[in-house]
Amino acid sequence: MDYSRRRFVGTLLATTTLCGLTSARAIGATGPRPNIITILLDDVGYSDIGCFGAEIRTPAIDSLAKAGLRYVHFDTKAVCASTRASLLTGRNCHTVNMPDVPDVAAVLPGDPQMARLFRMPDNAQTMAQALQGRGYATWAVGKWHMIPMDELGEGTGRDNWPLQRGFDYFYGFPRGWTDQYRPELVENNAYIKRDFPAGYHLSVDLADKAIDLIERHVAEKKDSPFFMNLGFGTAHSPIQVPREYSAPYDAIYKKGWDQVREDRFARMKQMGLIPADTLLPPREPRDRAWADLSDDEKAVFARYMAVYAGFIEHCDRQIGRLLDALRERGVFDNTIIILLSDNGAASEAGQSGFFDGLYRANSLTPAEQRARIDELGTASTQAEYPRPWAMVGDTPLRRYKLWPYSGGTRTPMIFHWPRHVEDPGAIRRQFVDVVDIAPTLLDAVGARFDPVVGGVAQIPVAGRSFLPTVQSRKAPGRQVQYFELRGNRAITSGRWRAVALHDCDQPYANDRWELFDLDRDFSESTDLAARYPAKVAELKALWDDQWARYGNGALAQPGALTCRLSDLFDRHPVAGHEG
Repeated sequence: MDYSRRRFVGTLLATTTLCGLTSARAIGATGPRPNIITILLDDVGYSDIGCFGAEIRTPAIDSLAKAGLRYVHFDTKAVCASTRASLLTGRNCHTVNMPDVPDVAAVLPGDPQMARLFRMPDNAQTMAQALQGRGYATWAVGKWHMIPMDELGEGTGRDNWPLQRGFDYFYGFPRGWTDQYRPELVENNAYIKRDFPAGYHLSVDLADKAIDLIERHVAEKKDSPFFMNLGFGTAHSPIQVPREYSAPYDAIYKKGWDQVREDRFARMKQMGLIPADTLLPPREPRDRAWADLSDDEKAVFARYMAVYAGFIEHCDRQIGRLLDALRERGVFDNTIIILLSDNGAASEAGQSGFFDGLYRANSLTPAEQRARIDELGTASTQAEYPRPWAMVGDTPLRRYKLWPYSGGTRTPMIFHWPRHVEDPGAIRRQFVDVVDIAPTLLDAVGARFDPVVGGVAQIPVAGRSFLPTVQSRKAPGRQVQYFELRGNRAITSGRWRAVALHDCDQPYANDRWELFDLDRDFSESTDLAARYPAKVAELKALWDDQWARYGNGALAQPGALTCRLSDLFDRHPVAGHEG
């Protein structure tokens, strides 16, 4: 098989459209076709950037919000690979065989479902393929994480690597995470070996590559548009950044996670991000209070968060360099930039965090960690903060990454298109899901997903363009969206959202559903299920309908992997998901 490139140029059917073009013609009818950049942050929580309420300094990202729009009700799939697959295809993650991260196959050997899971169908055209067929240069830089385990080795297949999914060029890392100082790197379809000089950091390298691609493209083909999918490793563990970036945050995080969360909550109200009557849900019962920690724990855990904050600020500086390059090359005003995080703040490190290595329990006492505290953030450690900091990251929402509550699914999202945002700096409260990103961007360039490619009918697109909401804060957003991850479920319908946690020892019919009125309860603080049982029954039926429509990929039933994963990762789906 020739893996150099696979192009999908489809038959255009004038009478059929999966994503309406009316708004695109109204917004972008004049001038050259816009460039597109999607910037994906990793495990960055809802309130972890400055323009969404953080004390973390993110001036470059904030500048995008000041000149663009902040979407405060934007949902993902609560885990990275699933979100990324939905972003690129406009389909729900189950439909395209990406119900979880591909890594689960490594811990479930012999499972017959693995032959199909984590391989996106060939009849699910990606946004890159649709744009490539319309003359766009297409580049993937940074994290990919949509490769089945049996394609990761040397000499294996490459069907699910970026070049086979519509990208002209790929530079980055193939798995879910990598060391920021000594990363595993890929160029196109091959691993590359290189020396990493003193001072190397992956975020800088990725920004350098992105800038170089743009500069060379503009110099050589200045009238041709480009699409770049830029996925930073920030702020997925290991949290690693030079000390100069983390040191300024030491004093801030000595206050502890409970106080910092309260501070963010007040700031978000002052900024108008959340309604004034929003309630702050209590700390989760299994998450420790800061006041109960020992002095050693407080010192070390504060440093974990300082490193995390510095990691984000450092990445923001690289984004600023990219924005400067766009301005210097005269293409900034005609470039659509969408920035988002792939899921809520990370919950995997439990109550003690990870110090030496990821995804294994700490072998060091807090006193031993304190003695080595200056190693946090360096190449000597591969660390992740304790889970209660994730609740801070997702202020004012409940829980964190992997969970069906909004702390798992809702993330910051910024839409920036200088020529076409008429009320820069505004907040948009319409509901948007990650499946809507690709249809919107195609709509903006006057294109769509092709309903037929090479004579093969494509899987219907679940997303819809939200460009009308760019023009008007009154335009309707998405009304219905289902959610499932590891057996836990949710469904949003208008103002209502229902959530069910699944107990592996019980049939799904026994799951208890909670009910939230999002119009009156932004943070999902008050369960109304007992007051409105008919609404719960209606939403349960709606979830079943949505699953029948969109959950028809390789996964036989919701949560088919759940119980085995719960045992392997020591996280019962009801008790914790902490990993």
